[in-house]
Amino acid sequence: MIVGGTSGIGLETARRQLGAGRDVVVTGRDPERLRAALAELTAVEGASGTASGSVVDARDETATQEFFAGLGRVDHVVIAATGSTAAGPFRSVATDALREASEGKLIAHSLTARAALDVLSPAGSITFVTAASAGAAMPGTAGLAAVNASVAAMVPVLAVELAPVRFNAVSPGVVDTPWWDWMDEEAKAETFAAYAKSTPAGRCGRPEDIADAISFLVGNGFTTGVVLTVDGGARLASGA
Repeated sequence: MIVGGTSGIGLETARRQLGAGRDVVVTGRDPERLRAALAELTAVEGASGTASGSVVDARDETATQEFFAGLGRVDHVVIAATGSTAAGPFRSVATDALREASEGKLIAHSLTARAALDVLSPAGSITFVTAASAGAAMPGTAGLAAVNASVAAMVPVLAVELAPVRFNAVSPGVVDTPWWDWMDEEAKAETFAAYAKSTPAGRCGRPEDIADAISFLVGNGFTTGVVLTVDGGARLASGA
């Protein structure tokens, strides 16, 4: 079950899990994106699993609960939902943008995880997708960092409180996905080039990089309470 599975990291994760033989269910808020994602997933070569999906707004508690209640038993849940960037200088970030960022990420992750517990296998897992901005100390990302840090902070607590269900998170650096479409192409290219130059890996991330990390967290039954940073070594270059 991949919430926010209709583009970027979520969609690539669905593709990887299909290739591993799992039956995959994806959700998203946009019907057009959902249709396009399912068309891609049903065309995955060599996949032995099945792909299905539904339009669900992870910020809507009632809709999320009703959706999970109708699923039957679920083995693993990946939550890749996101919201507003809330980017910009701290003095000028709009309060509404902060609220929207919290609703789209912290609230969406929390509501989804709670709803999933009623149908999740006791040997199952929940994997959050946060972001390396939480510890990067980059000017202009205070709102984004706060929301992502709050998601990451839940992981060790829930891993202990709700054991034996496994809770983990992947924390990506800059990854080339549609999330960046709020920037114009020139600004995006400059951001990606600067990030690539500053990292030991020498490039930005790709959705496949993060999907590989998620696949590890989903598949390894001895890993819980982990926030796995996948940032091309950016944290090392910055001295963090």
